Amino acid sequence: MELGLTGRRALVTGAGKGIGRSVVLALHAAGAQVVALSRTQADLDSLALECPGMESVCVDLGDWEATERALGGIGHVDLLVNNAAVAVLQPFLEVTKEACNKSFDVNLRAVIQVSQIVARSLIARGAPGAIVNVSSQASQRALTNHSVYCDPMGTWPTLPCLTQIRVNAVNPTVVMTPMGRANWSDPQKAKSMLDRIPLGQFAEVGHVVDSILFLLSDRSSMTTGSTLPVDGGFLAT
Repeated sequence: MELGLTGRRALVTGAGKGIGRSVVLALHAAGAQVVALSRTQADLDSLALECPGMESVCVDLGDWEATERALGGIGHVDLLVNNAAVAVLQPFLEVTKEACNKSFDVNLRAVIQVSQIVARSLIARGAPGAIVNVSSQASQRALTNHSVYCDPMGTWPTLPCLTQIRVNAVNPTVVMTPMGRANWSDPQKAKSMLDRIPLGQFAEVGHVVDSILFLLSDRSSMTTGSTLPVDGGFLAT
């Protein structure tokens, strides 16, 4: 299926590992001009070897001023994938100020800031665009020890849709990135979640990447303000 991504310039945050890295590879393969953003230069260097011509931005999105400097002159961007996030898991009664600040700085404030930068450029050019926010099933369901993670994630899909700029979100279940495999390797822990997923499996990275590319593409040109579960039916139970 032709996605119409050839020649379009796409910015992907959290591009060094996991879902973000796979999105960069998929966009590059689809002919997009990719700008990969990560806080880890070594990850960007290794990714550049797989994606000749890729542009790199190394910055910690938790630092508002540094992000403004890094992206202030980025030029035109047609597509944005807000993928960068941190997961600070604490029992509700033990949630700390530091955990709140870290989670909200990256999981919400940075999403707003980067989206503003891209949206302002699109509006100034009078150009259409698409933004996809990589959220989580945790934005829709309370999960044990996820209080400080759920709240900012739940705000992403409500970021306003703008004229000619489509804004959507994907809400994956547990995704089998290297981190996901490590965190859910305990069979008893995994069973407690899998028992709530009608399809009986966790998501593979490709499931999420395919959904993101669809929402970025012209194939979803009448879709905006939506959240797309990639959860095997978890939210339907």
